[in-house]
Amino acid sequence: MKLKNTILTSFLFFLVLSSWYVLRAVRNEMAVENYGQDFLLILLSITAITMLIVNPIYSWIASRTNYKKIIIYCYSFLILNLFIFIFYSRSLEESDISQAIWLGRVFYVWCNIYSFFVVSIFWVLVINIFRDDKSRKLYGFIMAGGSLGAIFGSEVSVRLSESFTNYGLELFAFSSSLLLFLAIIVALYIVHSNNSEVLIKKVGGNWSDALANIISKREVRSVALYSWLFTGLMTVQWISAIPIIESYSDLSADRIELFARIEQLVSPLTLITQLFFTYLVISFLGISSILIIYGFLFVIVFLLYGFFPSVGIVVFAQALLRVFEYGFNKPSREIIYSQLKKHDRYKSTVFIDTFITRFGDLTGSLFMFIGKFAAISVSIMPLLAIPFAGLFSVTGYKISKNFEEESKNP
Repeated sequence: MKLKNTILTSFLFFLVLSSWYVLRAVRNEMAVENYGQDFLLILLSITAITMLIVNPIYSWIASRTNYKKIIIYCYSFLILNLFIFIFYSRSLEESDISQAIWLGRVFYVWCNIYSFFVVSIFWVLVINIFRDDKSRKLYGFIMAGGSLGAIFGSEVSVRLSESFTNYGLELFAFSSSLLLFLAIIVALYIVHSNNSEVLIKKVGGNWSDALANIISKREVRSVALYSWLFTGLMTVQWISAIPIIESYSDLSADRIELFARIEQLVSPLTLITQLFFTYLVISFLGISSILIIYGFLFVIVFLLYGFFPSVGIVVFAQALLRVFEYGFNKPSREIIYSQLKKHDRYKSTVFIDTFITRFGDLTGSLFMFIGKFAAISVSIMPLLAIPFAGLFSVTGYKISKNFEEESKNP
């Protein structure tokens, strides 16, 4: 049963990340276009506000139902959204330039919401099924399915990149919706196969549990702070890379292909790491070291961006940070999540992985905007962010200590 669960869950992650990575390159292109128009900060602000509105709705639904219905309601709603984008895109004429620009902006905001909700809801399943010490050994294999999905989705995106000029996001959205529909089927099969009380019973509680627990519980609050700092630093890194990528080509199709090629490089490296090194490294170094090391990696990347900005450095930074994130840091965080109380596993983790992370994006963007407003070179801003990378490591140390205390006193 454990082997069957692991294979099916890994395949489910394949479908979920395939669905997202088909769209990811288009989302990144929208970021480049709106950065040039000084509109990116506004879009990230709208994203954070939308997340804050959506989360209580999700918590309200989760309180009154079980995981099976959460999957059906949430994933089906996202598929419906994709078809709305397709139909609206098809209705536009070539002369509707302004509407096409705004469609891209709305799609960018929506993609940021989509990417975190589909993945967060998937991980709710994982941390409720794979909770004991032996199950933690399987996290690397489960995440490897996601890496294969990222490779597959990126390849689909590369194949569709030429269609962007004539068809916009239509083929990307259709491919993504098909993969997410298959994910619903697999997720429901996993739920039925397990017949677990945790998955079948109503979650209970109320719509405000997520926010209330982050405020009142030290261990949840520490993880929220860690996620906020992580995404803020990643956003500083990403926005620092945008001018470099802008100079690479003036054509959207070329930049979309570059983004997809980066995914095709990063994803196999991540896959190898997850299959062969995730469990070994986490077992050898421990969760504490993993959470602390991340800050030092950001210091390295920021120094490179500050002194040696180039497309090659962008590719290196993406590979280093994301392989470490998905190979070691993400599994470590999920192990910590799996030890939280039931309401926190269903609600607080989703709130952290959606609103808190989007708020981190907004904070990182505000940091870069202040630098731009003060006429500070974009290559200097990563250097100014280094102290926050130090705070990031300190927060990781505190989380690991909380985790050790909880493990000793369950």
